[in-house]
Amino acid sequence: MAPRRTAQVAITAFLLLGCALVLLPFGPAILFAGTVCITTWPLFAALERRLRRGPLAAGLTTLGLSLLLLVPIAGLSLSLGDAVGALIDYLRGLVESDGLEVPVWLQHVPLVGESLTEYAHKVLASQEELRKLALLALEPARRSALTVGALLGQGVLQLLLVLFILYFCYRDGRELLRQFNTAARYLGGELGISLLALAGNTVKAVMIGIVGTAAAQALVALVGFVLAGVPGALLLGAATFFLSLVPVGPPLVWGGAAFWLYQQGQPGWAVFMVLWGTLVVSSVDNFLKPILISRSASLPLVLIALGAFGGVLAFGFIGLFLGPSFLAVGKSLFTAWTAADPAPPVTSEPTNAGATAPRDVQA
Repeated sequence: MAPRRTAQVAITAFLLLGCALVLLPFGPAILFAGTVCITTWPLFAALERRLRRGPLAAGLTTLGLSLLLLVPIAGLSLSLGDAVGALIDYLRGLVESDGLEVPVWLQHVPLVGESLTEYAHKVLASQEELRKLALLALEPARRSALTVGALLGQGVLQLLLVLFILYFCYRDGRELLRQFNTAARYLGGELGISLLALAGNTVKAVMIGIVGTAAAQALVALVGFVLAGVPGALLLGAATFFLSLVPVGPPLVWGGAAFWLYQQGQPGWAVFMVLWGTLVVSSVDNFLKPILISRSASLPLVLIALGAFGGVLAFGFIGLFLGPSFLAVGKSLFTAWTAADPAPPVTSEPTNAGATAPRDVQA
């Protein structure tokens, strides 16, 4: 390689490395903004046709998504603060109460029922033991609340950055798509173009399917919590939204609400909560998600769960949505690559090094 060519390659590599290092801290936000842009592009395009002004349509679409994303998180933060205060008051009331009794059902717990009942009598008979137990329960609750609060705060900052980037994705989206198509055609020819289109369709299908199903489950669960009079309904609805990304996640929320209602002496509402969660909340996941995803992508539940957990660990709050999308695109691309085999199948092997062509084996 000529010295001039070597210098060009070195300078290009240096510039690419510098660009990567500069953009690396914003990588998750850029990727998530692109994912949201792909998913919501039809809404922006319709608004742009009506207003006939691209920058104005981009600003209004971004503003609408800001209200849709940030208002629920702000409400969740306020509900979380109220829930922590209510938990502290509840534990303080347990410590100061003198009329507590051991539940009858505790002694019927298999294997450990008698031991639990004996320990409960011991705790209730001693204010000191009860105070220690309350403190043991309060500290993990406080730490969990701080962790969730920090995660929500980080999520708000990440979403603000995502929304800032999203505006420019809308405004310059067509030019960016043209550049991506040019790069895909240069690197992979027609196969590169088809894989780029496949990735876009997969991201759109997964985001609509997963986020749409989670939002629908959270909405119907919130209605059930409000009807049953469960405190912290907004917080429980938000928990249902996030846990909807995990198999058997929502039953943990409405099942806990049903148990609380039963403990409060409201067995009728407890039964209602179980029926509402089983027949309404869970049916949303069973019927709506396949309808939303099946037309262009299919992602197993295990990949959704791994994508949600791994995405949070890798990218923070926005990884909850980015992780499943990554795995869905990777699965679709891998399927496309393995399905397209340009080499013809070999039906026989040459018997020696001088064999010129394999002969077909007759059945």
